[in-house]
Amino acid sequence: MSGERYVVSRPLALGGCPGVEGCDATRRTFLSDAQVPGCGHYLDMTWIHADSQPGRYASTRLLDHDQYLLHLGMDWAKPQDLGATVEFHLGGQPITFSTMTSIYIPAGIPYGPLSWKEFSRPHIQLCLVFGCGEAPVGRTVEDGAAGDDGGPAATWPAQDIGTDYERYVVRSPMREAGPERVYGRQNPTMTYLSRTQVPGVDLYNEFGWIWDVPEPPIPKMRHDDFDEIVVHIGSDPDHPEDLGGVLQMGVADGAVELDTTHCAYLPRGVDHGPLVWKEVRRPLIEWAFMLGAGTLEEGWANSFFDLPDGARRGPK
Repeated sequence: MSGERYVVSRPLALGGCPGVEGCDATRRTFLSDAQVPGCGHYLDMTWIHADSQPGRYASTRLLDHDQYLLHLGMDWAKPQDLGATVEFHLGGQPITFSTMTSIYIPAGIPYGPLSWKEFSRPHIQLCLVFGCGEAPVGRTVEDGAAGDDGGPAATWPAQDIGTDYERYVVRSPMREAGPERVYGRQNPTMTYLSRTQVPGVDLYNEFGWIWDVPEPPIPKMRHDDFDEIVVHIGSDPDHPEDLGGVLQMGVADGAVELDTTHCAYLPRGVDHGPLVWKEVRRPLIEWAFMLGAGTLEEGWANSFFDLPDGARRGPK
């Protein structure tokens, strides 16, 4: 069956923060059940263009699904510099950061509000919600306020005594994934979520910049035990859907050619790769998320078809 059914190359556009000065009012959904039927997860991205906060994080809220919030700095020469200072509240505790930072938000933990204290250049806010295939419905955490579902608002103490929610925050990456050398691609890549960084989490996220046609390309692979989400993100804030290059990606029994920011949902057992870049005009991000694997070794073990070491398996 054609691999195109696993790839979202044109996002659904939703109003993310209408009326907020300087904020791109378009929240772009790149993964949902409406786009990839049965995927069961939801991913969107919003470009932040000024010292303003999107309305979706303007109040304290609570969600019945785990989620992952990532603020991506978009300067490939300074990959950990966010270009802003952000304050976010998790469980009532203020979390302030100025580097590229990820936050894992367990279900039932109140989050927000979020505000920008300083701003120097555009960057991306990415949200991934697990186990929810549509735009999630949260509840406000205010006395007497109604939730999004029309029911009563959630209640929560200002902060659990003795709980340090910094345990869910990754401010600086591990550098671990990738072969010894790849021309044109950040190597090793940056790990921003793993069980090593957030104990008890069976999720793994790593990404890096591509600034020229990578050589050698990422080879063909298949994960038998874990689903994977792969996103390629263009870096032009004025043309947010322009990838800045042309990629040919093998998916299932075919290949898909892509020149826009896109998301591929790759269920376990589905062959994918190689990833062959035909052109790179502008630096861009390659982002991979393993669902159910908590470490690099768990996620990528025995995945590649054409690597010679004994830990890798051959074609099926």
